[in-house]
Amino acid sequence: MKIITAQEAAAMVKDGDNIGVVTFGASGTPEEILMEVEKRFLETGHPCDLGYTHAAGGGSFPANGYGVDGVHYCRAEDHLAGHPGCITRWVASHTACSEVTAAMIGANKIAAWNLPLGTILQIYKAQARGERGCLSNAGLGTFEDARIDSGALNQLAKDIDAEKRKKGELCFVNYIPDFYGEEKLYYTGLDLNIGWMRGTTADEAGNISTEKEPYNLELLTMAQAVRANGGKVFVEVEKIVKVGEINPHMVKVPGMYVDYVVVSEHPENRISSTGGYYNPYTTGEARMEIKEDDAKDKAVPFNYKKVLLRRAAMEIKPNIYANFGLGMPQSVGGILAEEGVADYLTMVSESGCIGGVPRSGVDFGTHINVESMTDQGDHFNFFEGQGLDLAMFGLGEADANGDMNTNILNGSIKGVGGFINIATGAKKIVVLGTFTAVGMKIDVKDGKLNIKQDGKYKKFVKQLVQSSFYCKGFVKKNVPVIFITERAVFQATENGLMLTEIAPGVDLEKDVLGQMEFKPLIAEGGPKLMPEEIFHENWGGLKEYIDKKYDL
Repeated sequence: MKIITAQEAAAMVKDGDNIGVVTFGASGTPEEILMEVEKRFLETGHPCDLGYTHAAGGGSFPANGYGVDGVHYCRAEDHLAGHPGCITRWVASHTACSEVTAAMIGANKIAAWNLPLGTILQIYKAQARGERGCLSNAGLGTFEDARIDSGALNQLAKDIDAEKRKKGELCFVNYIPDFYGEEKLYYTGLDLNIGWMRGTTADEAGNISTEKEPYNLELLTMAQAVRANGGKVFVEVEKIVKVGEINPHMVKVPGMYVDYVVVSEHPENRISSTGGYYNPYTTGEARMEIKEDDAKDKAVPFNYKKVLLRRAAMEIKPNIYANFGLGMPQSVGGILAEEGVADYLTMVSESGCIGGVPRSGVDFGTHINVESMTDQGDHFNFFEGQGLDLAMFGLGEADANGDMNTNILNGSIKGVGGFINIATGAKKIVVLGTFTAVGMKIDVKDGKLNIKQDGKYKKFVKQLVQSSFYCKGFVKKNVPVIFITERAVFQATENGLMLTEIAPGVDLEKDVLGQMEFKPLIAEGGPKLMPEEIFHENWGGLKEYIDKKYDL
């Protein structure tokens, strides 16, 4: 292990290198190294033609980043992606953290592939063993499938895939029709020769700890993958200590995998999550006293969104493990707390955080008073193996079959994140969101919904831009798939989506069927009314409902 400066680390990056970066939002990323690489590129035009890969999303969301004296930190790949010619190949699961990257991909200036978060982590594990990639069921029948788009997000990526197939070479996603009686996808990744990551402390032998990080990320797996490919591993830390000062149980990356350590010049600018600076209540270093009235003081405001959140909360049952995804599902936890049933289940985030209170928005993936942090790569074994009792996802677009597009919405590239992996093993799936999008004016009064103006975009469409969810595959496995909006509830069936409930005050033809691009199946006898009591400001009936339903 050698101690070098961020400038020296940047000077070691060569044209054409494939860089693997550890990140979740802003955590795990060596910001000061990226700043120096950007500076070098702007001054010399090098390094260029870089491959860049990460599992979870990373970037400058919020767009202006954080920093002092006009110097912005928390920009992650934005330091490089916004400069044409610097990054030319991008493989990751999520772009929504980085408006800069999404814009470059959308403009066809960076060849981009969007692979599932958990699968990228599995690729790293395979590469660490000296293998090319991994077999998986995740993504069959979606745009990840090699028979469809092979995860390609733009024409540059599709052209590269087409050329590889002509030459008989492996793409990032390859279809295997018969693997001992099963169809599979074979995923590969970039051949990594540089690994970038951030820790907290390094000792003089290069052993790395991560006590100030709010997640337990894939540092070790990334380091092993890079070293197995003959590459170099760079770790940015706050400080160097003597050997023995780090408890061996706290070593995240042994020094045998670390080539270079960069000591941060501005540790005070450490971003804990994408949403803010270092927070000891999310790292496990301190515990926050949460008063009984906190949930009521921070209650979700009463409106049509709260109605659908309440209806979604009615799908939980006691003693389960549940995951609430990005978007609308993040607020379900607030309903559970407000209704006094948060302790009925254990909330699990895709970041590897388990227990405590999950945070939402730009703090997504962190937990206040987190109980445990599983290595993110190992964590995804649970999702696809044992599986969640309940997974809730946000509603992007859905077609008549219940297939969904969560990736490219209204021309904006979002990325699938961990959605495909999390859904793969789930025992029950609830999809929630508003019925239409952008510009809705809806009142809730006297136990009824009053739709004054509908949104600009329909969400139930004839044709998806890209499908990231193959609904029939779940129906065949007898996994319940339910779609919940403020005005209607649908159940996935082998023949397509079936309308089962509508909100009080809603006109079936005008407000529901008239705002869909296809006609759904309708439950025998017509849809029943959604529970009228959830359309009143003061409810407080969730605990009683669950206790009665499950005979508690």
